Parts: sequence; C-alpha cells; structure tokens
Amino acid sequence: MNFVRRICMTILFVCALFTTFQSISGVEARTIVDWMDDSPFSLFHRSYYFANYFGIDYAAADDQWIYYEERAQPQISSELTENDSVSLEEAFDWSQYPSTTVVATGYTAGVESTGKSPNHPAYGITYSGVRVKRDLYSTIAADLNVFPIGTILFIPGYGYGVVADKGGAIKGHRIDLYYDTVEDVYKYWGKKTVEVYVVKKGNGQLSEDELKKLNEDETMQVFRQQYLKSKS
Repeated sequence: MNFVRRICMTILFVCALFTTFQSISGVEARTIVDWMDDSPFSLFHRSYYFANYFGIDYAAADDQWIYYEERAQPQISSELTENDSVSLEEAFDWSQYPSTTVVATGYTAGVESTGKSPNHPAYGITYSGVRVKRDLYSTIAADLNVFPIGTILFIPGYGYGVVADKGGAIKGHRIDLYYDTVEDVYKYWGKKTVEVYVVKKGNGQLSEDELKKLNEDETMQVFRQQYLKSKS
C-alpha cells in the first residue's frame, strides 16, 4: 500500500512540476516530452529549437551545420582504413547527402583557362586566396550563389572538390574541376554531366590551413594514397 502511495505521490509531483513550468514559460509539457524523445536531433539542434521557440536570436547557430547534423555522418571503420582496395566511392553511402546534377568541366591555372602565365603574380591563386590544388580534396570553381566558397562536394570519378574559385562562364549548376595540366583535363575528365553530393555547405571562406587539414586527415590517408598512386 505504501509503495502505491509513493508512486501516486511521485506522479503528482511530476505533474505539478510540468504545470508550474508551463505556467511560467508557456511551453506545453507535450513539447518537452517530444523534445526528449526526438533522439535523431543532436543536443546542438535541440538548443537551436528551443531558442527559436522562445524567440531568442540564435545568430551563433549555423543553419547548414544543423542541416547536415540531422544526417548520420559517415564513419570509417578500421577495416576500411587498412584496406586500400576499397575506393572512396565504395567506402560511404553517398545517398545520405543532398545531391544535385551539374555540368562539370576541367580547368588549369594556365593561360588557356585563366589568361595568366606562370610569371603573373596571381598565377595559381584562386578567388578565395588559396592556391589551386589537385589532391584528395581539390580546389574547384563554382557559381558562388549556388555553392559558396568552402563548400565541399563529392564528385564521382574525381573525388572531393572544395569550392575555392569562380569563373565568368561558371554560372548556375556548372562547376570547373582543377587539374594540373591540360593533358590531364582531357585524359581524366573533359566535360561531363554528373550527380554531385553536398558534403558540407561553405560559409564563404577558405584558408590554406583548412585545405591542408582536410588533405592530411589521418582517417582519410588510405584514400589519399590511392589518388597519389593513380597519378604516378
């Protein structure tokens, strides 16, 4: 009998607590329960949700961060990091990312693409300020209204492309993929219509340190070595 009484008292206490909270904040108890049960959202997303609910200006919350946090981020198993026979395309479920179809061409830092010769002071320097690079994470050009500087795309057949540049002819859903030489452009790419995956939306900035960090990520070195071997 005492046990039943304790249970009833506990239930009444919880109800009183929720009622008091509701009267003070105006938030319904159902909202709290839903929030607690909504496990796919990260803690950061929950904070953003409640900030919006209370009308707080949560300027520090990065919309695209929340957008991508709702998707399970790919995890690289130790087996994959040791198995150099698994390609980058096979290693992840790319369908978890938003995708779009683009027309992709190739370009170089040379006169044929940029009008700049090697003795030009801005030769090889992208609009973002970083130098052009062909690596596991390569610099690419895009319409910055579609893909802001710093956006990371996965391009099947090419690899990761980080938006670092723009071009007069690169408008809408067109991108330009960097290659070291004109010969590489024709040998490995040319012009293709391809579905690309938006791994991360950029914030309009990109630094050499950020690009270096991406390419030197220890968990990605098996794929980087695959790329370097393909070049040799």
